Amino acid sequence: MKITVINGTEKRGVTYKLKKIFLERFQSAEITEFYLPKDCPAFCCGCTNCFMRGEDTCKDHVYISAIEKSLILSDLIVMTSPSYVMHVTGAMKTLLDHFGYRWMPHRPAAEMFGKRAVIITQCLGAGATSTAKDIKHSLSWWGISKIEVFKCSLMSDIVWSSLPEKKRKHLTNKINRLACKFARFNYAKPARTKIRTKIKFELCRFIQKRVRKNGIIGLDNKYWHDNGWLDNSRPWNKT
Repeated sequence: MKITVINGTEKRGVTYKLKKIFLERFQSAEITEFYLPKDCPAFCCGCTNCFMRGEDTCKDHVYISAIEKSLILSDLIVMTSPSYVMHVTGAMKTLLDHFGYRWMPHRPAAEMFGKRAVIITQCLGAGATSTAKDIKHSLSWWGISKIEVFKCSLMSDIVWSSLPEKKRKHLTNKINRLACKFARFNYAKPARTKIRTKIKFELCRFIQKRVRKNGIIGLDNKYWHDNGWLDNSRPWNKT
């Protein structure tokens, strides 16, 4: 089993601790971790090269390709980010921006439709829900249906060792329950693609068919055509 972890910060705080507890249930797994911004230090500048000319023309291709390769090969994706002003860290947002070309209307990777993903986030008071939503929004448009969220409000301190023992125990038990659930899955079998994901795909397919009918054969449309998605093939039938 392969797990890819993307950490939205290099800080080893509460989010890091919760992630470590989660991963303890996967002792035999091959785990690859990326820490932001170290492993993706540059902002997406909106040049649209990834859309128009291909992702390998992105100025930050050396960083993005390494992360994407790991995501494609993984059985489980774990995304972590504390809440910064009620949203993901700037480094996590930067990474998600870089993967705009993998959104369903463009060139989604067929492998993503069979993935499972976990989002781990926490905040002092409010913001965990909106932070998780930032990440989940991208994951769902990549084609991932099986996404679960761990979120919590600390309501006391932002240092793990300074949290009340009762709070630490509660969070440990909660993250362990989620880890046990995901440890029981048969990762030899792809996750089921939910109807909502299929509907989004079909809407994007309709747009791509209209684009081709109008004679606008860009990189995205060629990708859909070459994968057979404009006909009867579907990505969830290939995973």
